[in-house]
Amino acid sequence: MNNRKYAVDEIPLNERNMTYWDMFATWFGANANNGTWFIGGVIAAAGFFGGIVAMLIGGILAYIFLSLMGYVGYRTGATTTVLSRGAFGIRGSIVPSLINITLFLGWTAVNTFIAATSLAFIFHSLFRWPLFGQPGGNLGMVVGILIMSFLYILSIISGQRSVQLVERIGVILVIVFVLLEVIVVFKNVSISQLAHYRIPKLQQMPLGVAIDTIAAASLGWVVGGADFTRFTRSKKTAIRAPFWGALLGLMSFTIIGICTTISVALTSGTYDPNNSDPSIIANKLGLGLIAMVVIVLTSMTANAVNIQAGASALNNLVHKLSLNKALVVITLLSMILTFIPLLSGSFLNSFIAFLDYTGMLLGPIIAIMVVDYFILNQDHYTAQALADPQGKLWYQHGFNWIALGTLCLGVLLYLGLKSIPVIRTSVGATFITMGLVAVGYYLLTKGINRKQVN
Repeated sequence: MNNRKYAVDEIPLNERNMTYWDMFATWFGANANNGTWFIGGVIAAAGFFGGIVAMLIGGILAYIFLSLMGYVGYRTGATTTVLSRGAFGIRGSIVPSLINITLFLGWTAVNTFIAATSLAFIFHSLFRWPLFGQPGGNLGMVVGILIMSFLYILSIISGQRSVQLVERIGVILVIVFVLLEVIVVFKNVSISQLAHYRIPKLQQMPLGVAIDTIAAASLGWVVGGADFTRFTRSKKTAIRAPFWGALLGLMSFTIIGICTTISVALTSGTYDPNNSDPSIIANKLGLGLIAMVVIVLTSMTANAVNIQAGASALNNLVHKLSLNKALVVITLLSMILTFIPLLSGSFLNSFIAFLDYTGMLLGPIIAIMVVDYFILNQDHYTAQALADPQGKLWYQHGFNWIALGTLCLGVLLYLGLKSIPVIRTSVGATFITMGLVAVGYYLLTKGINRKQVN
């Protein structure tokens, strides 16, 4: 059997051009965006301090895994979905690849929808078009979605250099925007008021659920980590820059999402989780058209990462499709997906359902991949081995059934743990599931290999 079909697009050291600042800006920009702000607004239901604690626990643990995957990308020069061949088998990698595609399509759609909401406010100011939720309000959203999709294609079609430029400009705008938000929020309310605000009992979110929410969002970057660190020549850059960039981006926008959502509740007298949308908050706080434009631009910084990671996953599935064509396909598919909240009538409900989907799948996949590389098969992760249909990573007809079976068990375990009250109110199900899956995959692999030797 010819291994050309499974060829690995390995980036050699002499062709890598991402500096520490480029890598930091990529991951800071990936998190310093509308979707992260929205998540901050969602976990505001855990209270001011509860939301911050959940963000720190979930973010730090998730980005340790991002650093680990970043290191693997640096060492191998391969994308994350190609690396998944090592654990799941060369053919079995179709499973994490499909999950990656839906994951990054979903996040692209989330950011696009929020950016389109901002454009709808701009259209309302300029042309008096009705806002989303009002009769005829879908017009501005549809036009906004089409404009954003066109801008994404322009920003990523030129390749990695284009993505770097978008991130460099975007990070500066994001920092300015966060500072503007902080000034406006604390003109209206004090930290003491935010800290002592009580969320209505029926709308409160348990701490464990908040941690799972942050984990679901943050682990999404882990399965795209190697797609970017393979472009750096430095181990330090591959390990440290993603961790600190992603964590500081998460902290800045999650905290501002928590503060602005509670601030609107304090000033309006009503707590409404739908006010998590940054466009709605910016409008209610009177930030004007400039804020809406910056929200649109921050969407581009995040989706430059989402679209490229999704395209890499698609490229692993459809080998004849060039990366540029895969980028366009992912952009167009995400555009279609963005229309779902228009049909369902609730962006918040669609978003929470999406997080539930990602949470139950990402933890087990990442745990299996980390154990397989760092403990079981590190020496076999070469470009040749990852493409060889006659090598060790071919497993059984291209599938590692131990990994696939452990993934299924992990999903069931996550769903079971999530329903236990003490788990919901304390640490959440995600990281417990990852620990148990890691141990289970290791023991099963060792046990079955020992039987085969005997």
